[in-house]
This record gives sequence, C-alpha cells and structure tokens, in this order.
Amino acid sequence: MALRKCWRFPGMVPRLLLTSGALPVSPAPVLRHSLSGFVSSHPGCTYAVSTVLLRSFSSAPPSTDVTYEQLKRLLAARKAAVIDVREPWELREYGFIPGSINVPLGQVSTALQLEPQDFKDKYGGEMPQQTDNIVFTCLAGIRSKTALEAATSLGYKDVQHYPGGWQDWMKNEQG
Repeated sequence: MALRKCWRFPGMVPRLLLTSGALPVSPAPVLRHSLSGFVSSHPGCTYAVSTVLLRSFSSAPPSTDVTYEQLKRLLAARKAAVIDVREPWELREYGFIPGSINVPLGQVSTALQLEPQDFKDKYGGEMPQQTDNIVFTCLAGIRSKTALEAATSLGYKDVQHYPGGWQDWMKNEQG
C-alpha cells in the first residue's frame, strides 16, 4: 500500500538523481538526504524509499561481519565454506582455523572462476557455489574484506568475513 502511494509521483527518483550532481561511490547517503523532505511529507513512503530504493544500490549484503561464535556455529553445522586468504607460509607459521580452505588473496578471483574439480585439485576443498555461504578470514580482517569484495563482484551472494581473523580466533580458543 505504501509503495503504491509512492509511485504516484512519477519521475521523482530520476529527477532527484539528476539534480543531486555526481553520485559518490555509495549513492545511499545522497538519496537519503535528497529524499528526506519527500519522506517527511509522505510518511507512508518511508519504508518503500529506505528499504526498496536504497537496497537496490547495495552490492553487498547488509551485514557481512561474522563473530567468533557465529563462525564456530557455521563450522560445526558445515553451513559455510571458510576460506583463509593468507599466504601458505602464514598458515604453517601461525596456524589455521580447522575446516578452512587456503586460497591466498591474490588467487581468490581466479580460484572462484575455476571448474569445481580444478578448484578441489588445487586447494583441497569443495568449490563454493555462487549461492553458498562463504566466510573469508585472514590474520586480522583486512585481506578478508578485500576477498569479500572480489567474491561479491563475481556474483557470489552470501559472502561474509571474519574481521577478527586468526588473531581473534586464537584469543577465543585459548581463553
């Protein structure tokens, strides 16, 4: 019902986009600012504008961070492919999260485009499908965020990262 009311104002969104000037990398703040007067004068459209329109500009899921507890549950239930994007020497020297697959960051984009058997032969684990839940991890959450962005750009839908990385994992496992 609220959505139907909003569409009675044809051309409103295109006009706002055109008059707002160049859009930044993330257009949501510009739209939110540009539409604030419209939404306040049409309260029935609040949900439609903030949810329907602004979500269409997002290329990543709303929440991409996974906590230690969430990661433990995902691993125990085998509900996610956990990909560690550190270099192999880092895993040998520091350790790794049991059940994770090592795909160094520089190889993530190429690896996620391999044939499933080639992925398994090279990385020793099942290749995640584009609809599978994937959690990227690294040492401290920087490289895993980059891997998440690479996977999202390749069309993977349910991607997350563990911002605490190996450092947080070890702290929680020892404590």
